[in-house]
Amino acid sequence: MHAKPDDDIIPLEGARYFTAWEFPWVPAVVLLLIGGLYLWGVWTLHRRGDRWPVMRTVSFVGLGLGTIAVATFSFLGVYDTVLFWVHMIQHMLLNMIAPVFLVFGAPVTLALRTLPKQQRGWLLAVLHSTVAKVLLFPPLTTGLMVASPFLLYMSGWYEITLTNDFWHDSLHIYLVTVGCLFFFPLLGVDPVPIKMPYPIRILLFLVTMPFHAFLGVTIMGSTRLIAEEWYLAFERGWGLSPMEDQSWAGGLMWATGDITMFAAMITIFVQWIADSNREAKRIDRALDREEAQRARQAALGYDDGTNDAKE
Repeated sequence: MHAKPDDDIIPLEGARYFTAWEFPWVPAVVLLLIGGLYLWGVWTLHRRGDRWPVMRTVSFVGLGLGTIAVATFSFLGVYDTVLFWVHMIQHMLLNMIAPVFLVFGAPVTLALRTLPKQQRGWLLAVLHSTVAKVLLFPPLTTGLMVASPFLLYMSGWYEITLTNDFWHDSLHIYLVTVGCLFFFPLLGVDPVPIKMPYPIRILLFLVTMPFHAFLGVTIMGSTRLIAEEWYLAFERGWGLSPMEDQSWAGGLMWATGDITMFAAMITIFVQWIADSNREAKRIDRALDREEAQRARQAALGYDDGTNDAKE
């Protein structure tokens, strides 16, 4: 992991795409711990007779944490400092794909249903705190989502993450965190301190899409290598040339960003329709109850009138 130009790099060819797996113990333990806590919450619900949707568990543990594991431990993690296109796939998985699955897993709702009363109160206090309202304020998280890749690749920040192990690992954590902060209030089923109307959510996705596309196209068409000194120092005789490598990376950012945001907007439309249908049914039930109550009152009034007439 964190391969450097003076290391003996095995070419990424053939079966190496499938066999190049490494498991640093710290991130491996963290992922196992998070997955174990989630499964413990699901088991707690089932033990007391409550149900938890299977697809939420699959989304959080299998797809969300699984995507992070693939991005971190597979050839994507082994060669992420050697090939720019490999890093870009890793970037998009950590920043845009894994957070979507984690959010759909509804971990906060699971915690609220399983934690003891006191701890549940603490979690609710955190969710409604000023800090949470700021960190989960959709226009702010949208700004972070848009600005972060520009700052990363158009400044010296990316090269720092290549040369320094601490900042390299911190970038991975940052990408997942920003992705979760962005998607949590827009896509999630968990309670949020500020619930945005569906049209605003769609607008925020529409705002984000062109910026990722623009940056991807800019990287594709650039005649200057990003982190040029670092990548040229490997002196690779295999794989794409440095300029082709960068062009592929830009194309992957463009395509993956647009596909993810388009899929997210479709999900928002589906949620909007489902919520509208539920609201319509709720209103219908309320109207039915009011009508039944008026009918009962009318019947009682008629009976009272009849009895009075007989007397």
